[in-house]
Amino acid sequence: MTSTRDPIADLRRIAFLLERANEATYRVRAFRSAAKALAGLPAAEVAERAGNGTLTTLAGVGDVTARCVAESLAGEEPVYLRRLVATEGSDLDAEATALRAALKGDCHTHSDWSDGGSPIEEMALAAVELGHEYLVLTDHSPRLTVARGLTAERLRRQLDHVAQVNAALPEGFRILTGIEVDILADGSLDQDDELLARLDVVVGSVHSGLKDERSKMTRRMVTAVANPHLDILGHVTGRMVSSRPAGVTGPGDRGHRARTRAESDFDADAVFAACAEHDTAVEINSRPERQDPPKRLIRRALEAGCRFAIDTDAHAPGQLDWQRFGCERAARCGVPSDRVINTWSAEQLVEWTRDRG
Repeated sequence: MTSTRDPIADLRRIAFLLERANEATYRVRAFRSAAKALAGLPAAEVAERAGNGTLTTLAGVGDVTARCVAESLAGEEPVYLRRLVATEGSDLDAEATALRAALKGDCHTHSDWSDGGSPIEEMALAAVELGHEYLVLTDHSPRLTVARGLTAERLRRQLDHVAQVNAALPEGFRILTGIEVDILADGSLDQDDELLARLDVVVGSVHSGLKDERSKMTRRMVTAVANPHLDILGHVTGRMVSSRPAGVTGPGDRGHRARTRAESDFDADAVFAACAEHDTAVEINSRPERQDPPKRLIRRALEAGCRFAIDTDAHAPGQLDWQRFGCERAARCGVPSDRVINTWSAEQLVEWTRDRG
């Protein structure tokens, strides 16, 4: 068979679109597993197996994925891919489109080092394809054991690995080092200060005690925001407006099976005033099941003078394209692009975080 199409690229594109469309994890895994199985074979063998019908004898390749490979090798866009492209979501309005175009990177993402479903390299290459200039890797901190949070030693190893990956990535793109660090009950951050100082970007989020009474939660958040290592306050209210979506396929998957969850109770004016005072950005989390903070609080943070970060909190490559959801909500609340830190270049972002620390 001869073809101008790459069947492995088509399988990965299907997986990406399934992740972006919030489809079931098992569907995503089927296409990523098939792509991984075929990537280790010579192209001639893949073509031969497609021709004699033996692709499905390979571990990780099923009837549907084998059919997609055969169509791709025949020079045709796979029917499965064509249907996904034809049913993509609606376009953004002009304001949200302009804000999305202004974004140069994503400040909150996860890999299979903690509870994400894909290697760092795959997340980075997906970001390159989306036109990003950088991706901040923010795997979890140690006390979130259900998400395989990184101990200090594992985080040091990850920093070395990121340096190696960056050396092999396309020119003009880089992975920035980071962490999503737990905000502990007393407002302290769940990682060594020495390591936090080494990182490019630190996102801090509350993952436990979400039902703490109002004054306790307010003190906890204000204390964290005042920490010079904390750059971004992540998913501020902790709410879940729906069950968690597909795409989180890592070992910590069970830790993300949240149902709907009410917002934590805290003094938003006090927290946002602290964010403005300490120049800590408020995250607009783009995950469909979070939509956090709600629009009324985005407006209050804007009035308080806060900066923002429009992040995906992606746990899979296709979820990196969820930034459009955050841009939509930010645009509806009148957030201007010059208040969004990931409209900056990587150099500007790192200079800001270094000055803050």
